[in-house]
Amino acid sequence: MAYTTLTINGQTYDKSALIELTETSTALPAWKKSCYQFIQDWLAEEESIEVQTSGSTGTPKRIRLEKARMINSANMTGRYFNFSAGQKALLCLPCDYIAGKMMVVRAFVWGLDLHLVAPAGNPMSSNTEQFKFVAMVPMQVTKVLEESPKQLDQIKQLIIGGGKVGQTLYKALQPLTTQCFATYGMTETITHIAIQKLNGTAKSDYFEALPAIQLSLDQRNCLVIDAPNVAVERVVTNDIVQLEKNKFIWLGRFDNVINSGGVKVFPEQIEKKLEKIVKVRFFISYLLDEKLGQKVILILEDNSWNESQVTDFQLKMKDVLSKYELPKSIYFVNYFAETPTGKIQRNRTKALLKLS
Repeated sequence: MAYTTLTINGQTYDKSALIELTETSTALPAWKKSCYQFIQDWLAEEESIEVQTSGSTGTPKRIRLEKARMINSANMTGRYFNFSAGQKALLCLPCDYIAGKMMVVRAFVWGLDLHLVAPAGNPMSSNTEQFKFVAMVPMQVTKVLEESPKQLDQIKQLIIGGGKVGQTLYKALQPLTTQCFATYGMTETITHIAIQKLNGTAKSDYFEALPAIQLSLDQRNCLVIDAPNVAVERVVTNDIVQLEKNKFIWLGRFDNVINSGGVKVFPEQIEKKLEKIVKVRFFISYLLDEKLGQKVILILEDNSWNESQVTDFQLKMKDVLSKYELPKSIYFVNYFAETPTGKIQRNRTKALLKLS
């Protein structure tokens, strides 16, 4: 395999030095052990690597990805963002999952200077470096904006993946000089195959497919991905989208769509409207109903509301939602069930409330 030299925190290691570094280091925190283990796996003779899916839409599972396809993915990203050797990149995602692993692969392939920090809520808290490229999840970006917003100026290009960029975060990104992008992808496509520009003069409502990626719709209006350079086979998703040429607006998950009284309702679109008036985490779901078939419900991660607050909130919802979108019931829970990567598990949370 061609890519066996890696620069970490300004120091370049060849294959033998990397093996010595990753095998002889002791008493490391778990996040760094995971990173070093992936480096060992990358340098091994096997042509594929076993990776863990996050379980956001089902049971987490382990699949094998060919290293050659991971290199192809890194090349697509690097060409899009104009990488060149020596540029600094920050790894602040766990290497247990594909997003963190691919930051390492991009550094191998493009000769980036990869800086490692713990995958904390605010990975920029003690940083003094200037970075060409960083990947974060929405929660991390939000935390940086709350605690040390000026440190985002130290990042030229920031990709945000692993979860939806909500309206509050989207607005906070607008005045930044940092070029911010939302990404669309999954483990099976070796991270992102489409990118949305979130701020600046070129910002867009659409995710645009990377070169060599072809998009289409199935009979459910769900996205179908042909990515022969990165995915072994065509990927049929459960994401309902508005597709225009080779770009799309994400509408919601097919398995989340609610049929209430014969009207199809997209929970994600309701959530987008409610973000204007809800300050805690929440999601829209449904319960079976004899009259409507399925009735819309709202579940909030907050157990502190009193009856007066609930009444006031119900009035506010009428100002932003149509009659078909209005939740028929509101439920409260202390904490949502989550995947290991922090994504909300809707069905498990409903089960905690004994609503399934």
